Amino acid sequence: MIKIFIGFDPRETVAFHVLTHSIHARASKPVTVAPLMLSQLDGLMWRERNPLQSTDFSFSRFLVPYLCEFDGWALFMDCDMLVLDDMAKLWELRDDRFAVQVVKHDHQPEETTKFLGAPQTKYEKKNWSSVMLFNCAKCRALTPEYVNSASGLDLHRFNWLDSEDLIGEIPHNWNLLVGYDDPIPAEDVSNVHYTIGGPYFEEYRDTDYSGEWFVEKDAMLRCDQIKN
Repeated sequence: MIKIFIGFDPRETVAFHVLTHSIHARASKPVTVAPLMLSQLDGLMWRERNPLQSTDFSFSRFLVPYLCEFDGWALFMDCDMLVLDDMAKLWELRDDRFAVQVVKHDHQPEETTKFLGAPQTKYEKKNWSSVMLFNCAKCRALTPEYVNSASGLDLHRFNWLDSEDLIGEIPHNWNLLVGYDDPIPAEDVSNVHYTIGGPYFEEYRDTDYSGEWFVEKDAMLRCDQIKN
């Protein structure tokens, strides 16, 4: 069973559902998907919202190993994504040598704001935490107490690990950053990340890979009529 947790923000509800559909539509193995909704994390997330926090799941993502009882593997994904490949291919890349596996971007944004006027921040390892394959047993430092008290930089820069050697790498096409990475044919992309703003926001309606997103949304809403 492929276990996936997706960050949830009520301002991007449609993004969560389209992403979930895109995963299920292409998966060759059983998949479970759980939204990381703050309303379902009562007693687990109590830190005050940071002014630099652009989404509800900026920090809750790091509760995934705890929610899995520090057992087995799980995948975290931001909700502003679109999967165009079989998730089983990513799942097969799990490597027990590592505590977490990510796309190791060298992401240095020049803009100061992103979607809905959220502040854009710069830090080492930016966007590494937007797709994470967790080897949960090796992430025991991520208790609710730590996740609620550690700085955002400590969390997103993986300072909770004893060594950077515990951070493995997954192929870049599993977290292609729209607006930063050079566009490549959709058939060569496994996961599109609308990190500046998704096509569900009017301002980004014509962004790269927006056509693929709207096709997926229509497929999600499909309802065939039964004719006598």
